[in-house]
Amino acid sequence: MNIIQGILVLLVAGIAGVGSVLDEGQTHRPLVACTLVGLILGNLNMGIILGGTLEMMALGWMNVGLAMAPDTALASIVSTLLVINTHANIGEGIAIAVPLAAAGQALTIFVRTIVVFFVHKGDDFAKKGNYRAIEWMHVISMGLQALRVMVPTAIVMMISTSAVEAGLKAIPTVITGGLQIAGGIIVVVGYAMVINMMDVPHLKPFFYLGFLFAAFTNFNLVGFGGLGLIFALLYIQLKYNNNNGNNHHSSGTSEKLATASASNSDDDLDDDLDD
Repeated sequence: MNIIQGILVLLVAGIAGVGSVLDEGQTHRPLVACTLVGLILGNLNMGIILGGTLEMMALGWMNVGLAMAPDTALASIVSTLLVINTHANIGEGIAIAVPLAAAGQALTIFVRTIVVFFVHKGDDFAKKGNYRAIEWMHVISMGLQALRVMVPTAIVMMISTSAVEAGLKAIPTVITGGLQIAGGIIVVVGYAMVINMMDVPHLKPFFYLGFLFAAFTNFNLVGFGGLGLIFALLYIQLKYNNNNGNNHHSSGTSEKLATASASNSDDDLDDDLDD
């Protein structure tokens, strides 16, 4: 890994650290962070595979009240970095990511506790109307979250590859194999959670159609993605065109009823006048 790659990895680590707090760009998610690190280190395939595996594991990781979830940002960046540099497999990557996520969880709590000081300082500046100082409190707080991931990543980058390889080889096969099996089970649970969220009765035919195409055709993931996009566009067009047609039909029917009602009223009025 050269200097340019190291700087870019640290930049991605900082963005992932900030993203773990903002939650808007989702840059801290494994699928994004691992893919970017893999792209920088020249092994995009491993980055995507490891990111997808960790993403399915992390689908159920979320902050609930005061309970902090395991840190996906630190786990994604460092595990991808080590797996690619040491040519490790996915099982070893999971074995690295799980303890890193737990360590990152403790580090997140520590940094957020420090940030409370800057929050109170921001309240003081707000009372004084010092908006520039309030902005700096935000910048410093975000900077600490970036450093929370950048510093451990830099430390790992300074460790020699041979030492990391020796450490990975020292992990018993029982642990790496067990974590890989557990990771596979968690991936299945992640898929089940996604399917449960997609449990819309009128969309289930598309879901079953995808299984049929996967079983009886030789489509790859790109082909399935394009096919899904085409079906989505067709569904939207047919749905909204039918709704517009029904609206026009109802409006036309309403106009006819209104016209008929008005003509009947006129006839009744003429009869009254004749009487």
